[in-house]
Amino acid sequence: MSGEGGRFERFIARRYLRGTGRRLSWRPFGGNRTVDEHDSRLVTFISSLAVGGVAVGVMALIVVIGVLNGLQESLRDRILGGGPHAHVMELETGFRMDDWEIVLDRVRADEDVVSASPFVFTEILLNAGDDYHKASAMRGISGDSAGTRIAGLLEHLVVGGPPFGPTESGEPGIVVGRGLAQQLGLYEGKLVTAASPRNAPLSAVGFSPALKQFEVTGVFQTGLYQYDDELVMVALEEAQALLGLGEGVTGIEFDVRDPWQATEVSARLEEGLGWPYRVEGWQELNQSLFSALRLEKLGMAVVLTLIVLVASFNIISTLVMMVADRTREIGILRSMGVTARGVGKVFTNMGLFIGVVGTAIGGTLGALLAWALSRYQFITLPSDVYFLDRLPISLAPLDVTLILLGSVLISYLATIYPARKAAALTPVDAIRHE
Repeated sequence: MSGEGGRFERFIARRYLRGTGRRLSWRPFGGNRTVDEHDSRLVTFISSLAVGGVAVGVMALIVVIGVLNGLQESLRDRILGGGPHAHVMELETGFRMDDWEIVLDRVRADEDVVSASPFVFTEILLNAGDDYHKASAMRGISGDSAGTRIAGLLEHLVVGGPPFGPTESGEPGIVVGRGLAQQLGLYEGKLVTAASPRNAPLSAVGFSPALKQFEVTGVFQTGLYQYDDELVMVALEEAQALLGLGEGVTGIEFDVRDPWQATEVSARLEEGLGWPYRVEGWQELNQSLFSALRLEKLGMAVVLTLIVLVASFNIISTLVMMVADRTREIGILRSMGVTARGVGKVFTNMGLFIGVVGTAIGGTLGALLAWALSRYQFITLPSDVYFLDRLPISLAPLDVTLILLGSVLISYLATIYPARKAAALTPVDAIRHE
């Protein structure tokens, strides 16, 4: 019986939404009724607007949340591809580690560490032979497979080769980011001068930075602005010589089996090494960046949810108008034995129909637009603002599910007031309504 009642209520709801119901009126004289065709165009138009509002809100939510997810994933992958999962540094020695062989052996002994290598890191000034100097970051890496793998050098080289072999000029090699190469006019075979203020002696005329000439052997591109515009890589021995470190290094960098376990592995190694060693994973090193992205994702989700809320007001206004327009029909339904709860379900079904159809259309359009954005990449980004040069997008099933369920829930909540208003009508007052 309840199933038949449900089908009846859905049937009435569909007819009301299509505007195919008939408005029943009473003649002013005599007892006979006249039946006038109800104009369905206005009802259909308003219902379509409500459906469209829900669809636009859902589509915008899916696409924007997908873009923010893609931004997080792309940044994570490029950070991991262009650098280590974690590193070890010594705090009380001015970021200089002399007993690094012992530390390297202890790091490699951890079962979750897949590769480890010493590195040197410092800030320098680069000059390509004119009056323009560019502040850059120099990274000295080991020439073995572990050093190049952790740095991701071979994967991102677009011109030339690594800096470890002999050069035509006899000067040591250097590889530079593509953005930096464009700014300084660098190309393969070009000579550049690196100036390091670290350990610079103080004289009567000020600091005298250490100078060293390099030959460009290659250009790399990670797609990450922070690396491509600022980073250069040289052989570990050349960086040590420039900084006057002797056999010392800046620290030990390593990769782990599962990048998401870098924080746990770092904490375990730090506890084992003790003071004054500090071990930091990639999540800690980029915590402010990912925190900002999470906050931006939350803010955009709240703002775009307001679109769905605005669409829910369209549903409320549509149903309230329906209640006013169908007051006579409601009275007749009540007089035929339909309960107040059944009348309320009619309008609840109407609102849910609008919400479900709008959500389905919006979800489909959002998925198609996300697919088009990921496949054709027709939107570019200013890399100096977003650290990326392309618009990434990634749809997480959980996010999409929450968006769809949230939209339907908001649509249902929008039906409560109109449904109660319709259910509160008494048969006599509804039939006498003018």
